[in-house]
Amino acid sequence: MSPMRVLADEQRVRNLVEELAVAVRHDIDASGNAISGPGGWALVGIRSRGDVLAQRLADHLGIERVGTLDITLYRDDLSEANAQPIVRTTEIPFAITGLNVVLIDDVLMTGRSIRAALTSLLDLGRAKRVWLAVLVDRGGRELPISADHAALDLRAEPVAPGDVVEVNLTPTDESDQIVVGPRQAEGEAAA
Repeated sequence: MSPMRVLADEQRVRNLVEELAVAVRHDIDASGNAISGPGGWALVGIRSRGDVLAQRLADHLGIERVGTLDITLYRDDLSEANAQPIVRTTEIPFAITGLNVVLIDDVLMTGRSIRAALTSLLDLGRAKRVWLAVLVDRGGRELPISADHAALDLRAEPVAPGDVVEVNLTPTDESDQIVVGPRQAEGEAAA
């Protein structure tokens, strides 16, 4: 079994977040809508790394409306994932209806998490428009979903089907990095 390979260290992750912020800023500027007020902008991150990423982007962009979306109960693989799923709260302290929403996740692969997030978001209101921004697009779609912005696009150099792309972000993790390698079996210790 090959070890995990580092794709991005702390500095590279910082640069990727800044690149993603520039891309989202372009959408904001092109829309002609102010960041705040009616028809303004909000960032909504998918737990558990998308929410950290959303806050970092908000800091770069000066966006005050930042929310966290828990998609656990919207997943189509809930029965396969865990017999006792951990459900956390969705924290969106503003009305979604009429806003331009940037949905944010750490890694886009099959598209199933994004489908679940969109369903969850629609239960909260009807956004004016929803964009998708991800830190890493690793390819491997099962659904016709694509990111409007991906800071690191791995589709040209595909990741092996059995491998996992793992994004680590502080404070959730010990450090910022993006690694790729074989999926560890349950209970197996990291090398």
